[in-house]
Amino acid sequence: MFVEMNGGEILVNITVSGPPGSGTSTLVERLVDAYSWVSLNGGDVFRNEAKNRGLTVGQFSDLCKNDLEVDKSLDNMLKNEIDNPQGAEIIESRLSGWWAYLMEVDCLRVWVNVTPEECARRIQNREGGVYEDQLILSQKRQIDDKERYRILYDIDLDDMSPYSLIIDADNIGADEVFSIVQSKIRE
Repeated sequence: MFVEMNGGEILVNITVSGPPGSGTSTLVERLVDAYSWVSLNGGDVFRNEAKNRGLTVGQFSDLCKNDLEVDKSLDNMLKNEIDNPQGAEIIESRLSGWWAYLMEVDCLRVWVNVTPEECARRIQNREGGVYEDQLILSQKRQIDDKERYRILYDIDLDDMSPYSLIIDADNIGADEVFSIVQSKIRE
C-alpha cells in the first residue's frame, strides 16, 4: 500500500492533483474520512501565505506571477511536507504528483482529469456566475499555470507520465472517483 520507503519511514501515501474544478478536494475529503489520514492542500498553503502577508488571494496571485521566487517558496513547502516522515499522508496540489515522482517517493500519484468545459461547469455550480465567463477564466488560469510551471521547473502539465493513476472524471461522480482510488490503494 504505497507507504514505506527510506528504511521503513512512513512518508506520503498519496498525492492528488488535477485542474481546478476536477474534484480533487472532494476526493481528499473522502480519503481522510475513510482512512483517518492527515491531508495538506496546496490551495490552503497558498491562502494562508496570502493572509500572512496581509494580501487577498487575488493580490497574492498577482505577486506570484510577478515574483516567481514566491511561487518557488510555496512549492518548497510542499516538497518538504512530501519528504517529512511525520507529515501529511495526502498531499493535494497541482504539482504534488510531479514532486513525489521527481523525489522518487513511492506513493500513489493520482491525476483527476476533466475537460475545460467540465471544469467551468463545476466551478459555476460551486461559485456561481456565468458559465461562459467561468470557462474563459478557467482556460486562462490553466494556460497561465502551464506556462509558469514550464518556466519555473521545465514541467509540462500535459505530461501524465509521473502519475500512477489517471482518472477521466468528466462523466463520473465523486463516489466513483473515490471507488477507483480506493481500489488502487488496496492493490
